[in-house]
Amino acid sequence: MSEKDKMLAGEWYDANNDENLGTERVKAKDLCFDLNQVRPSNQTQRQEIITELLNYETQSLELLSPFQADYGYNINLGQRVFINHDCYFMDCSKIVIGDDVFIGPNCGLYTAIHPLEYKTRNEGLEQALPINIGNNVWLGANVIVLPGVTIGEGAVIGAGSVVAKDVPANALAFGTPAKLVSTIEQ
Repeated sequence: MSEKDKMLAGEWYDANNDENLGTERVKAKDLCFDLNQVRPSNQTQRQEIITELLNYETQSLELLSPFQADYGYNINLGQRVFINHDCYFMDCSKIVIGDDVFIGPNCGLYTAIHPLEYKTRNEGLEQALPINIGNNVWLGANVIVLPGVTIGEGAVIGAGSVVAKDVPANALAFGTPAKLVSTIEQ
């Protein structure tokens, strides 16, 4: 099994000693660099780069630069998604974002984790767990979503929160770690 196969299967893998993964990361970083250099008014060129980065054409995406991703192809965006400035999607595993999602500035969606025991961590191993964000979710500014988290439809995550556990649908959650504050009547 290749390191990429292990990564996509959620197993421990070594991303630094896999030539294919290294090449794919460099390609994504180059595409992000190109995207971040294009004028906001040049929507045609921006869309071409986004399509190449994600490996599909998005529907009504508004993505403000700068933006960073590790691979691009593990990001699945719904329709009418808004991603504000300075977001980083560490897409070593799938990041699935539903329709009508608003993502505030400086948000990080991180799928990769490392071993807690330093001897194993120093070997370069990591594991990637998917992130799922439902329809109609709003992530405030500076929100961090950790590996393996699902955020339910209609939820709102307050600015500056660290989401370490699943958040149910229609929940208002915030804090570090994010905790359920109330239910939103839709």
